[in-house]
Amino acid sequence: MDADAPAKLLYDHGQFRILWPGTHVVCAATGARIALEDLRYWSVDRQEPYVSPQAALQQAGLAPKP
Repeated sequence: MDADAPAKLLYDHGQFRILWPGTHVVCAATGARIALEDLRYWSVDRQEPYVSPQAALQQAGLAPKP
């Protein structure tokens, strides 16, 4: 495993499961790297991580993109 590789996760309600180990995931809205220990926002339906609530709203089309 690459020491700086993205993780593959399964997102569930209130928790996620690591399917493939890695150091981070990439925000689906902004492309920002999110360390696994900092991951707080994701969509269960879309199976996507987000760096912030604003990024999640942008991805859902409910907020303007900067």
